[in-house]
Amino acid sequence: MAANIILGVLIFGYAGFSLFKFIHKSKEGKCASCAIKNSCSSICHTAKGNDHIK
Repeated sequence: MAANIILGVLIFGYAGFSLFKFIHKSKEGKCASCAIKNSCSSICHTAKGNDHIK
């Protein structure tokens, strides 16, 4: 019984953490939350209104 409660808390805790991390990254924007933003040579910061990068 205790193992089920601990497992449930771990699963819901990780789901909450993942949801928090997703919302936090989505508020930063497309390029600001990118993992390779420091070495990226795209022009996504100048592409306004476009969903794709030329």
